[in-house]
Amino acid sequence: MSDRYEGKPFLRLLDSYVLSAIGALDRANEDWLAAAEPHFRHIFGEAGSWREIVAARMQFPAGMEGAIAEVWDKGRARFAAEAGEEADPVQFAYTFVDTNFPH
Repeated sequence: MSDRYEGKPFLRLLDSYVLSAIGALDRANEDWLAAAEPHFRHIFGEAGSWREIVAARMQFPAGMEGAIAEVWDKGRARFAAEAGEEADPVQFAYTFVDTNFPH
């Protein structure tokens, strides 16, 4: 685990939520998050899947995952046109979270 998550266990879930919304969450993390759902329910006091826990704690409106995907798709095309290379989904997730949900 990187220093990014030290003392901030929910931040990893939030980053993963964004990566999932843009279709970039890898299978290993997806499996780990699903297996850890009982633990998340206990520590965060919420019901549901890990995605539902994130959405509830952040008070996200319905359609938030679609809105994140739209930002990714539009920004990704613009980034590729300007930089001449594909955007990094992990960097996008970090930037999106840091910009919109200061921690």
